[in-house]
Amino acid sequence: MQITGTVSYIDLSGGFWGIIGDDGKKYNPLSGLPRNLQKEGTKIRANCKPSTDFSIHMWGKNVDLQNIEQI
Repeated sequence: MQITGTVSYIDLSGGFWGIIGDDGKKYNPLSGLPRNLQKEGTKIRANCKPSTDFSIHMWGKNVDLQNIEQI
């Protein structure tokens, strides 16, 4: 699936970077975001697939990023 959204720092479970989609949904990239995109408010487009892996974050939909770019 393809998502577009905004990078946001989530201050839960020790803190992590998430994506708030333009569709209003929350996405938790389990492998993390590339360092160059770890900035509050960065607009991104990503191809990803849903993940069934466990996350301690308990925030948003877990996804595995296949590629991601700033827009």
